[in-house]
Amino acid sequence: MHPFDLRAALLAKHAQHVVLIHFPIALFFAGAAFDMAAQWSKQQVLAAAARYNLTVAAVFSLPVLVSGLLAWRWQLEGQRLKGILLEHLILGFVSSALIWLVWWLHFRAGRNATHTLPVYRLSLELIAMLAVGLTAHLGGFLSGVNGPG
Repeated sequence: MHPFDLRAALLAKHAQHVVLIHFPIALFFAGAAFDMAAQWSKQQVLAAAARYNLTVAAVFSLPVLVSGLLAWRWQLEGQRLKGILLEHLILGFVSSALIWLVWWLHFRAGRNATHTLPVYRLSLELIAMLAVGLTAHLGGFLSGVNGPG
């Protein structure tokens, strides 16, 4: 495959998932960091940056889930999942659900002045960051980046 062959890159059976996954990871981690900084500094601009990052991270998690399922169907021809691949799939859905839950807490507080962000969201964000990190770590093993794949 030629490195500049756009058609081959776009039509590879798993390439889209590998490329797309970096966006929600980075955006969620940045959103959580902005939220923690906003909590500490009480600056509304940081809270707004957190909300925007979390919104885009949540939205981007959906095509990532779809591309992951398509990669499984195309590359493995829908074989029964087991081992690291099954763990990666389950953690991927858990991570996406946690990202959406964190987003919902921010969305609810942002649209209504009577709702304030609960303090427990910071713990939820840390748990979600751990879930996302573990999912990514397992994905690295599947792709061969972290070892045999």
